[in-house]
Parts: sequence; C-alpha cells; structure tokens
Amino acid sequence: LSVAARYVGLLLQVQGTTIADVYEARMVLEPACARLLARRRTKQDLADLNECIEELRGAVEAGHPETGQPEPALWSRQAARFHELIMQRSGSKTLAVQGGVLQDIVATHLAMALSRDRAGDDELANFRRNVRSYEKLVDLVDKRDATGAERHWRAHMEAAGQRLLNEDLQHRSVVDLFA
Repeated sequence: LSVAARYVGLLLQVQGTTIADVYEARMVLEPACARLLARRRTKQDLADLNECIEELRGAVEAGHPETGQPEPALWSRQAARFHELIMQRSGSKTLAVQGGVLQDIVATHLAMALSRDRAGDDELANFRRNVRSYEKLVDLVDKRDATGAERHWRAHMEAAGQRLLNEDLQHRSVVDLFA
C-alpha cells in the first residue's frame, strides 16, 4: 500500500490536493468501514483491536521524559495500525485498499503534526481521550452495533480532524508532505 500511496500522492500533488481534502475522504470511508466491521467482526478482530489499544495505552503511559507525551513516531504507527484494522477487517477489500492508501498519506501528515512542539497537559489529555474513543468503538463493534459504531467513528474522526488540521497544516498540499 505504501507504494500505491506514493503514486496516489503524486496524482494528488499534481491536482493540488490539500491534506484537509484527503482527511475528508477518510472521514467518508472509515466510518463506513466501522459499520461493516461491527456487522462482520470475529473474535480475532476484537482481540487484535484490543491488543492495539493496549499498545497505545502503553505508549501514553510510558510518555517521553521531557514532554510526558508518547513518542510521536510510536504513537503515529500504533494509531495508524488501529485505523488500518478497522478498514482491513471491514470485509471490503476495495474499501480497505482505498482507505489504506489515504491512511498512508494521512500518517505522514500525522507524524509531521505530532513532531511539532505540542507539549502540555491538554495534549496528553488528547492522547488519553483517543484511547478511550478507541475503546468505545471496540465496545460498539463487540455489541455488533453497526449504526453506533459508524456514528461514533465519524464523531471521533471529526474531532481528531479539528485538532490535527490546524490552520497551519490544513491548507498544505500533499506535495508538502512528500517533498
């Protein structure tokens, strides 16, 4: 998928696509995948999602000695893994591939956003809030509440988008990420 993401990223660069546009597309795909996952989930899906949450919780609790926040690269990888699981386990290979390509582009943006000096209790609270949101999604998926899972994941992604797509980054074109 990373190879495909590079090619798609190139096409998006040529078209002057912004990070906000890519994230908006993910906000359409991922909640739909969360709905499908809730309908089709297996015990293994739940186990893998919960394992990912435990790794994220561990990253938050370990924190960086200077900032108290998780290491940005570690958090980015583990959070991307959670999003990938939602798409991969939805049962739709087409949505999984499309979402995976977009996720790779957004992961590059996330790494850039998290690498900026964003220390403080508010940011640490955001990481913890994300973990709780992931737990809530898994609970809805476990209950096979497809409507609730889709609604929750859309709200999660909108809130995360507001934090990650600050004025400085939201209008950046994809070319800025791959330059």
